[in-house]
Amino acid sequence: MQKVINVKTHAREGLYDITREVERIVGASGFSSGTVNVYVRGATAAIMIQENWDESVQTDVINLLAKLVPRGVWLHDAQDGNGDSHLKAGIIGPQETIPVINGKLALSTWQNIFLCEFDGPREKREVVITICG
Repeated sequence: MQKVINVKTHAREGLYDITREVERIVGASGFSSGTVNVYVRGATAAIMIQENWDESVQTDVINLLAKLVPRGVWLHDAQDGNGDSHLKAGIIGPQETIPVINGKLALSTWQNIFLCEFDGPREKREVVITICG
């Protein structure tokens, strides 16, 4: 089973919690066990499993990546000024796979699924949800 969700982003960089939408799709699938793959289309965005309780962790992720991959120093910046966005997305990666157990995502209490935006804001980021049971 496969569904596509669209996420509107509001800043150049940020983490957007998409867990509830993925849970809804998994619940509607009827699968009691298997895996769900969450994949973002685009070379300047990523998917990450991260802390869901304290938003400072999400800010820390953005701040860490800004220190590791600063803006304005990459060859690709001569093309369209987003060399850092491509590198950040490559480091984090475009997908995560989560087990489905008893019809639910097997995330821990403190884990959620985040779309990581590194080149926004965007009217629409497409996230492909693929469930195999």
